[in-house]
Amino acid sequence: MSPRLLTELSGPEVAARVTADTIIVQPTGAVEHHGPHLPLITDFLLADHIGSAAVSRAADEGLDVWQLPTLAFTKSDEHSWAPGTVWLDASTMFETVVQIGRAVALTGAGTLVFANGHGGNVALLQVALREIRKQYGLKTFLMPTLARTPGPSGEDADERGFGIHGGAAETSMILHLRPDLVDMTKAERWVPDHLAEFDRIRFNGGPVSFGWLSDDFGTPGVVGDASRASAAYGQALWDLSLDEAVASLHEIARFDPAGPR
Repeated sequence: MSPRLLTELSGPEVAARVTADTIIVQPTGAVEHHGPHLPLITDFLLADHIGSAAVSRAADEGLDVWQLPTLAFTKSDEHSWAPGTVWLDASTMFETVVQIGRAVALTGAGTLVFANGHGGNVALLQVALREIRKQYGLKTFLMPTLARTPGPSGEDADERGFGIHGGAAETSMILHLRPDLVDMTKAERWVPDHLAEFDRIRFNGGPVSFGWLSDDFGTPGVVGDASRASAAYGQALWDLSLDEAVASLHEIARFDPAGPR
């Protein structure tokens, strides 16, 4: 797979190669607390590695797609209590991504995709999609970089729907990408079992959402079961995440909200 970094082109090359059919991908990660066993750059690594690989494969498959440098500092204030977290407040993050949209529009590209590796960015980016669309006319999209799949040995089976931060999935992915940054001797099961009795109030997919900070749950800022992580599960997640990201880019390339004309 060939690299597709827009920033490695010269200005005249951008002007010559970027058209209304071009898709620009902006990966968004984070630098934030992920417990005692994972590095601060966990979400950055997910966004950067999967985003880059997806753009390269999609380009090799014929799409006109380029990648911008991954954003490291984003909206991570749910972890602001923890040393090492570096975050932007909501207004700064919002203005940053909207102004990136302005710059992308000036290249002549027609589509901007945020490939996101940090759950705390989702709500803000969803609002930004419409703002960028309204101000600059770009087609705008948000897609995740980490897919979800049951582990080959049931690594995530005991998380009860709470494997959202530093649990089996993220730990396994970093074991696959950068095992030198993972300390499995400090990985434990940190699942707020008392919340499983609620049918409507859930992290993901429930009808009632709630505001939270990562130190709310009686855990060391982790929500999930890191003890069940494995490199094999990380490999499975990598393969699925890459396949899904590339498939998403292909759909984005042919998406037209107005339908056939």
